[in-house]
Amino acid sequence: MLLTFFDIINRKIAIILYNMKISEVKAILSTMEGVNFKLESGQSVPEHFHVTEVGVITRDFIDCGGTVRHERIANFQLWDADDYEHRLKPGKLMDIISLSEKVLGMDDLDVEVEYQSETIGKYELGYEGKDFLLLSKKTACLALDKCGVPSEKQKVKLVNLVTGSSACTPGGGCC
Repeated sequence: MLLTFFDIINRKIAIILYNMKISEVKAILSTMEGVNFKLESGQSVPEHFHVTEVGVITRDFIDCGGTVRHERIANFQLWDADDYEHRLKPGKLMDIISLSEKVLGMDDLDVEVEYQSETIGKYELGYEGKDFLLLSKKTACLALDKCGVPSEKQKVKLVNLVTGSSACTPGGGCC
């Protein structure tokens, strides 16, 4: 039997989702009693965090190969405040998302989360059973075919690195 995303959420099957979209976040929030975020290390974002922003980030850029690129993502910003009695409820976060969708014309975009550690970190959003996961984002070259970076490391046999009479041989006294 093939399960849809919504079947999985409604049945509360423990599954890890990556690169979440707004619709997936809303579906999960509709089943939650509390909103929890964890880092990949397992460390929890303090439960008194605030969502200070929900927005759309539009990024237009040229990669190192000269290709013009356009990117739109939904952005949530988490803030660890000093008001330890604060607890964000799923309904409140749904209201913030709904208002953002209405006012900003937000599509069903991929979600990126900003969270303060030593500096502002940007994370992909995932979900595992009962917690949202902050998954580290990585940089990458978008034009590997144009900038000369080999797509795979070249494998070279050590025996092929040595040429001519300068090679050491067992018992040759060079080592």
